[in-house]
Amino acid sequence: MKAAPFAYVRPSSLPEAVAELGGTGGGGKVIAGGQSLTPVLAMRLARPDTLIDINAVDGLDRFARRDGFLEIGATVRQRRVEHDPASAAVPLLGMALPWVGHRELRSRGTVCGSLAHADPAAELPAVACCLAAEIVATGPGGQRRIPAREFFSGAMTTALEPDEILTAVRLPVARAGEGFGFAEIARRHGDFALAGVVVAVRVGGEAVLTGFGVSDRPVTTDVSGVLDEAVRAACGDRGRLAEELGERLAPVADELVDTEGDAHASGDYRRRLFRVLAGRELAKAYHRAHEEKA
Repeated sequence: MKAAPFAYVRPSSLPEAVAELGGTGGGGKVIAGGQSLTPVLAMRLARPDTLIDINAVDGLDRFARRDGFLEIGATVRQRRVEHDPASAAVPLLGMALPWVGHRELRSRGTVCGSLAHADPAAELPAVACCLAAEIVATGPGGQRRIPAREFFSGAMTTALEPDEILTAVRLPVARAGEGFGFAEIARRHGDFALAGVVVAVRVGGEAVLTGFGVSDRPVTTDVSGVLDEAVRAACGDRGRLAEELGERLAPVADELVDTEGDAHASGDYRRRLFRVLAGRELAKAYHRAHEEKA
C-alpha cells in the first residue's frame, strides 16, 4: 500500500517549522528519520495533509552534555548516539540502543522520533521514563519541559500538543554509586519486545523499575523496598539475589503487566518474562552500583 497524498515542506528554522505545523490546524506531522512514521503512512494508519521535514532546521542536531544532562536534539540519529563516546555518560543508552530495530534503521532513525512515536513496546521511551528524563517541546508559546513519566499517555499517544514539536530530550548523566540494567525478550532480534525491563539503582537511594511491552505505555515503579528485602534474605550470596528478587517481584509484575496478551504471547507469559528479567537486571544493577561506589 502507498501513503495517501500529502504536502511536503522543509523549513530551515525552528520558528518556521512551528509556524508550518501550526498552520496545518492539527493535520500535519513532523518527520526527521521517518523510521517510525513512514510505515504508518504506508499502511495509511496516519493520513497527514502535510509533512514538516525538520532535517534542515538549524540547531536540532545538538548532542552535548550540559548541566548534568546529556541533551539529544530532534535530528540526532540513533546510530550516532550508539557510537559517540559522550553517550557513556548515560550507560542505559549503550545497553538499549543495540536492541532498537537493526543497524540500518538506527542509521536513519532518531532518538526523539522514537519518543514522539510512543510505541509501548519500544526501548527508548522506557529508558527515558526509568531515568526521569525531560522531554523538550517547542510550540507557538515557546519551549516547555515535560517529565518523561508524564509524557506517554497511552499507545502512540503523548502530551505533545498538535502544534508542538519534540525538539530534544535531556537524559540525566550517571553518578558514582549508580547501577543500571536492561533486558528484553522479542521473537527475533530487532522486533518489538514481548516484555522488557529497564532498572536504575542508587546506593543509599531508590531503585526504579520500568517495564515496556507489557502495557499501553512504559510503566515505572519504585522497588527500593523489594530490593532491600531481597538483599537481606540473600545474606551476601551474589547468585541468590536474583532468585530472591524474582520471587518477590511477582506482585509488581501483577500490578504493572496489564495486557491481556495477543497473537504473540499471553498476559501470563509476559508476567513470567517480566518477573524473571526484572529479578536478573535488578540484581545486576545492584552489584554494578556497589562496584561503582567502590
